[in-house]
Amino acid sequence: MITYLVRRVLYAIPILIGVNVLTFLLFFIVNSPDDMARMQLGQKRVSDEAVMRWKQERGYDKPSFFNSQASGVKKVTDTIFFEKSVPLFWFDFGHAEDGRDIAHEIRSRMMPSLAIALPVFAVGLLTFITFALLMAFFRATYIDFMGVLFCIVAMSISGLFYIIGGQYLISKLWNLVPISGYAGGLNAWKFLVLPVIIGIIGGVGASARWYRTIFLEEINRDYVRTARAKGLSEWRVLFRHVLHNAMIPILTGVVVAIPLLFLGSLITESFFAIPGLGSYTIDAISSQDFTVVRAMVFLGSVLYIVGLILTDISYTIADPRIRLQ
Repeated sequence: MITYLVRRVLYAIPILIGVNVLTFLLFFIVNSPDDMARMQLGQKRVSDEAVMRWKQERGYDKPSFFNSQASGVKKVTDTIFFEKSVPLFWFDFGHAEDGRDIAHEIRSRMMPSLAIALPVFAVGLLTFITFALLMAFFRATYIDFMGVLFCIVAMSISGLFYIIGGQYLISKLWNLVPISGYAGGLNAWKFLVLPVIIGIIGGVGASARWYRTIFLEEINRDYVRTARAKGLSEWRVLFRHVLHNAMIPILTGVVVAIPLLFLGSLITESFFAIPGLGSYTIDAISSQDFTVVRAMVFLGSVLYIVGLILTDISYTIADPRIRLQ
């Protein structure tokens, strides 16, 4: 397994380089350093001298990938891409355009994001699987039909409707919790209840229907018929045999999603004014802060690769017959 893990880590290096190149190209195709300078300076008529000074202070006056004016290895190292991208590999994110330390911002904003994402993930997963098992247990009945219909309706409604509807009904009309904002410590719960509830409701349709499909595929297999022939109850067949044998596809979706929890929910945090990593990324895109966007994309890529490796490891735990080679 160690050889396999080392090989996967080595595979991750060219992937991260490719992600950096794509991020760099996409951002600089949309915005040139001159556009970034004029937006950050915040003036309608900015002199060329001010733009050039802004670029020199941040190293954007250099060539993008290849410096023909330099000599030796500096033809590659004395470029914007090398100076902005290589430090990311030892998690040196640098400073945002407003001067704030990006690593410090990530650390401080990680907890608000996790405060929403973890309950949505844990409670949501339990809710989705339980609901799917109930539909599988009452399969081909009126209860199963109503459950599938509910899932389709829930999937068809935009997530924005749940957010806006929840804010209007629960916060504005019933005045049960604040409509938006955030507070530290124990007072945070009243700002997190509504985003968590909406996050679970928003995902129940697609997730429960997906788990139901997995369970129904397992129910028709030979080992289930054998278990029933031994006289086991349907509940015991579902929870002990079907759920256990459906762990591989469940883990595929669950473990990969865990690292992405750190990045938070972009839309939810923005609508509820939660100072997490999701709103931090949205603000960076709005202000065209390439340094922050690049750091968040790189961090997301690293976490996703870690999630894939954890998924492979979890397979061996769920099914001892699987070997990593």
